[in-house]
Amino acid sequence: MTIASPRPPKPQCVLQVQRSEWVSPHLVRVVLGGENFDDFVDNGFADKYVKIVFVKPELGLEPPYDLAELRTTLAPDDRPVTRTYTVRWVDQAARELAIDFVVHGDAGLAGPWAAAAQPGDTLVFAGPGGLFNPDATAEWHLLAGDDSAIPAISAVLEAMPADAVGHAFIEVDTDRDILPLTAPHGIELHWLLRGGVPAGESTALVDAVAALDWSAGRVSVFAHGEREAMKGLRRVFAAHEVPRADLSLSGYWAYGRTEDRFQAEKREPVGVIFDEDAAPTPR
Repeated sequence: MTIASPRPPKPQCVLQVQRSEWVSPHLVRVVLGGENFDDFVDNGFADKYVKIVFVKPELGLEPPYDLAELRTTLAPDDRPVTRTYTVRWVDQAARELAIDFVVHGDAGLAGPWAAAAQPGDTLVFAGPGGLFNPDATAEWHLLAGDDSAIPAISAVLEAMPADAVGHAFIEVDTDRDILPLTAPHGIELHWLLRGGVPAGESTALVDAVAALDWSAGRVSVFAHGEREAMKGLRRVFAAHEVPRADLSLSGYWAYGRTEDRFQAEKREPVGVIFDEDAAPTPR
């Protein structure tokens, strides 16, 4: 019997914060660079993402980290944790890249880190991953997501051909969260306001897409965000008989779940978005 060798660890990129800025009340952009910028190898996908590694500063660990060793030698509460984030943009000439973080006060791990980030701070990540580029052969495009998907939707819109047509639905809290996005003239932007309803409880995104006057022709769908909302959108797309091959559909988070629990549930029935799948596509 042949025993498969364990997969080698993915290379880690160690960059420093160059600057940060609040682009909306709940979204902070952290710009990264430094002498190791060449370790970031752009994969050419619009939805490129990285797996950020967070360790407790008081442990004094120096990156890159041997994650396999640390997971066996450190106490459970001290072990590194990873969070997945979209790369908003890459500027090869300036040797910089940007990552946008949703911040809701002190909740979570990555958001508070980004809110407090200062020039010179270190960020460690593996990647990028990603598989999606806009389909230039599609007759129209449909994008949908909540605050967590704004970086990915923004990057996808910027990667579209100039003659692309369709709709982008983006759910945010208030009009202060609306951003000036760059999109083809034929893409209609729909900003949906929760108006104080907690993210994850609102049905605004699913309701708006379900009410859309569906265009004729083949559609390319890019829909990412809260898991239960993505399940609701999957039912809408199934009603319109959108083939699986034309869907990029993924849950970025789940209401009422910690990030670690959400990731674990990707291997459980509750984490399945496509009914015919044994498990959803991991991100």
